[in-house]
Amino acid sequence: MSANSSHFNSSSLNATNQKIRVRSRRSSSVGRIDLGDTVSGLGTMYESRYSKNAAQQRMKRLTDEGRNDIDLIKKMWYSFREVNYRHAWVTPLIIMILSYSAYFTSGNLTESNPLHMFVAISYRVDNTDMYSKGIKDLAFVFYYMIFFTFLREFLLDVVLRPLPNWWNVDSRHRSKRIIEQAFYVVYYSFSSPFGLYCMYHSDLWLFRTDTMYKTYPDTNNPFLFKVFYLGQAAFWAQQACVLALQLEKPRKDHDEMVYHHIVTLLLVWSSYVFHFTKIGLAVYITMDISDLFLSISKILNYLNSPFTEPVFVFFICVWVYLRHVVNIRILWSVLTQFRTVGNYTLNFATQQYKCWISLPIVFILIFALQAVNLYWLFLIVRILYRILWKGITEDTRSDNEGSDESDSQEDSQEETKKEQ
Repeated sequence: MSANSSHFNSSSLNATNQKIRVRSRRSSSVGRIDLGDTVSGLGTMYESRYSKNAAQQRMKRLTDEGRNDIDLIKKMWYSFREVNYRHAWVTPLIIMILSYSAYFTSGNLTESNPLHMFVAISYRVDNTDMYSKGIKDLAFVFYYMIFFTFLREFLLDVVLRPLPNWWNVDSRHRSKRIIEQAFYVVYYSFSSPFGLYCMYHSDLWLFRTDTMYKTYPDTNNPFLFKVFYLGQAAFWAQQACVLALQLEKPRKDHDEMVYHHIVTLLLVWSSYVFHFTKIGLAVYITMDISDLFLSISKILNYLNSPFTEPVFVFFICVWVYLRHVVNIRILWSVLTQFRTVGNYTLNFATQQYKCWISLPIVFILIFALQAVNLYWLFLIVRILYRILWKGITEDTRSDNEGSDESDSQEDSQEETKKEQ
């Protein structure tokens, strides 16, 4: 009798363990779309125990009884820090309000105003629509890094935050990811048409490669072309700063993302300084349009939408054409047209840098970008393989979603400590 009872208990235990291993929630068969060059926002990043404790200490200081004016000033400072901790867009907004107010109320909107190089494009050529380049462009990029910090955090914190509730998303992790990807949909929905508009009004339409070298050096650019180029530089620099601060839990492809951002910023800087801006414009557009459909695919995946698979397949087609076919055509043009189309000489006086020195540098940088895109293509094809040949239907929650559960466990542990 005891042997049968022991056998029954053992069988029950095994059955229980098997049940524990089964995930109850089924996500899309696309699985984890944990790839691409997007970076988390400050307001949706992982909140460590240290940051939580720091916030509690600030709140405690705010409740302390003040005895003099110094204590009141300290409380104001702690209040300001707490507001910035909860709403990362407040300080950038203050900086922008002060800068724009000082600029537009000064009565001097020309380049002689020191604030002009921050808030507006500099180096206009006479009374034309063309603009040259100079050191003041760095001030413009720096200022609009602040602008993108405000825009991103404000949209994440105020405008896009209700989306998960509207879509009945109950997971905190998925809610954060949906909000982040929604921002990228908003940004790329603006930048992609903007870039295509600049390309349409140039001689690069449909990614022509010969015109990238025919008019070199392109020392001057039209107004909208320069706005788009420097705006993109500010956006990528802002992303790189957030990534460098390591304020988020690293993804599995964290090293590849760092590598991608370094290569991208080197391409941005070198193409602008050495006048290969037409190549840069084409590369910008290939990244923006493909990232737009990547973000849409991620949102649909987080929502377990039935449209996830067809949109994901369409995204693959867009990705392969833009990030591989077009970029490889540009790489091939560097080998075949770089020397034969337009001037090919080194002349510092005329800023002519299309020569034997710049050829391998341009090729290596674009090839380095292609290398990380090929790595991400491998991840994309692996997901597609699972859809078409393995028909994966089990739960495929990302490893990051486990962090959501650990966060909630940390919160409950801290609340228990408080009660004790």
